[in-house]
Amino acid sequence: MVDTLTPAQRSERMSRIRSTNTKPEVALRKALHRLGFRFRLHGRRLPGKPDIVLPKYRTAIFVHGCFWHRHAGCSIATTPKSNTEFWVDKFDRNTARDAIKRAQLEADGWNVIVVWECDLKTVEKARAAASIISDEVRSASSG
Repeated sequence: MVDTLTPAQRSERMSRIRSTNTKPEVALRKALHRLGFRFRLHGRRLPGKPDIVLPKYRTAIFVHGCFWHRHAGCSIATTPKSNTEFWVDKFDRNTARDAIKRAQLEADGWNVIVVWECDLKTVEKARAAASIISDEVRSASSG
């Protein structure tokens, strides 16, 4: 399928995609807060600027969009049919950067958790994800 938008229109549309305070991120934050976690947002001093930082537990949480960060096996992680070479290169750079930033955080002693956009589509899913994170973070800090 050919892109029905002009390059200028496509650029305009893509520029409106948020990188912070996305719906999945906000849903997870609300669920974590409800469980009693207090956190910092968008850790600018940490590699990769994690979306949620739990300093008390030395845990960094990334809420990854399935499309942009290539969630394996997810229906959202499609590759556009036009300008495919550009998109494949873009996705490869994103995933390589993700791996580097994760390794840097882990080398600095941080626990890194990645939560995917598709796992936060509903309030119930966000609460379930927060519960899993809670169990992981609290068991890691007690051991």
